[in-house]
Amino acid sequence: MKTIHHWIDGSPTTGTGSATATVFNPATGAEQARVLLGDSSTVDTAVTAAARAFEAWSESSLTQRTQVMFALRQLLVEHEEELARIISAEHGKTVDDARGEIVRGREVVEFACGLGDVLKGSYSDQVSRGVDVHNFRQPLGVVAGITPFNFPAMVPLWMHPIAIATGNAFILKPSERDPSAANFVARLYEKAGLPDGVFNVVHGGKDAVDAILAHPGIEAVSFVGSTPIAKYVHEQATAHGKRVQALGGAKNHAIVLPDADLEFAANHLTAGAYGSAGERCMAVSVAVAVGGAADGLVEVLARKAREITVGPGDRPGTDMGPLITRAAQQRVENAVAIAAAQGATVVVDGRGLKLDDPAQADGFFTGPSLLDHVTTAMDAYQEELFGPVLAILRVDSLDEAIAVVNANPYGNGTALFTGSGEAARRFQRRIKVGMIGINVPVPVPMSYYSFGGWKDSLIGDHPIHGPEGIRFYTRPKVVTTRWPRAAQQITAGFDFPTFD
Repeated sequence: MKTIHHWIDGSPTTGTGSATATVFNPATGAEQARVLLGDSSTVDTAVTAAARAFEAWSESSLTQRTQVMFALRQLLVEHEEELARIISAEHGKTVDDARGEIVRGREVVEFACGLGDVLKGSYSDQVSRGVDVHNFRQPLGVVAGITPFNFPAMVPLWMHPIAIATGNAFILKPSERDPSAANFVARLYEKAGLPDGVFNVVHGGKDAVDAILAHPGIEAVSFVGSTPIAKYVHEQATAHGKRVQALGGAKNHAIVLPDADLEFAANHLTAGAYGSAGERCMAVSVAVAVGGAADGLVEVLARKAREITVGPGDRPGTDMGPLITRAAQQRVENAVAIAAAQGATVVVDGRGLKLDDPAQADGFFTGPSLLDHVTTAMDAYQEELFGPVLAILRVDSLDEAIAVVNANPYGNGTALFTGSGEAARRFQRRIKVGMIGINVPVPVPMSYYSFGGWKDSLIGDHPIHGPEGIRFYTRPKVVTTRWPRAAQQITAGFDFPTFD
């Protein structure tokens, strides 16, 4: 049985903990590896290595850091297929979907390649006679990332390239459900020329997380996961004096107006709802059908849901793979049953899906489910299901649809399908959500913008990657200088200093 080790100070290590967790193949339900679970001592070992590496790395030139990022970017291109298959084997998503997340993560590396321009400070000459002011930013020290199972490559890549390129040392605690991608990227960093100890991987569960949140040698923590855990991470880390990025859950709505092209909208809603088996924080889980759009939209969505091919992620032609665990499969199917009991119409029922291949008989598969006549009082609407379930709400107007979205406690992503520029402008100005798509169902911003929601989707005030990532992983210094001539007499007063 394969054992997945930690990666600390440039090499694999067993750490100090003896506990392990099972890594399953979601397509077969079989155990495929054991991952070591680090404890507080393992975290301390990683922090010690990272702190030692930080001393030299923080003094490295922007040229050296940029060269590492360019090399990493090229290695991610060259090894895209291998990394995608590692992700697919442990997560269950299709290989094509895994390639997509690698590309979106690589975009952040490309953004980090240009940090020489982004990190330029400002200079003000002669703010007073003989006095100049300039500013610059410096790295924090050792920083950590705690990342979810659903994007084992992309979400960490939203963190560590910017942290490392700005001069920090990084400790990654990936999900123990699909841990191998993190170790693979660690080896790519090694090939890219990153010094030992600058990037470390500690696998583990709650013990490792708590050790990261409390360790005095860690200056900042980045987290992506559910809202309850995001709140916990934010509270614990800030209580220990750390800077925190904490991105929580979502309930993403897509509004469809009567003037929308229903075939176009349904195509994109189907992909947004069922891609990666709905295990995306930006998945479309609610379609709000306005007025006369409802019946036609449900008809097209039902047809497209039934056309989806469910199977192993590495099988050509598969549109949707399994869920990550048996518990996730059962939770999603129970949610469909509860929705039916509460009065929703189950238009397409994905429960009890059986594949033809006996090898997948014990896989964590469920089919796409489409629920109509859902209300905001139902559990299927209120809970983040994180599975291939699309709920349809029917309302009479755009204003009513906006009110529904704004009343929801989450504010991660939302979309509007329309041909009206006036409606789109009204929507994007009035909606209380951080990321908005107009005829785009999954509005994940490019790397030179930042990713972050509103309300319970972002705890605290630090979005991730892009310009906000630069600010998060660095702190500013402002320097006021005067160089008087030797014979120049400048009076020093006891009053608060002013300049003329």
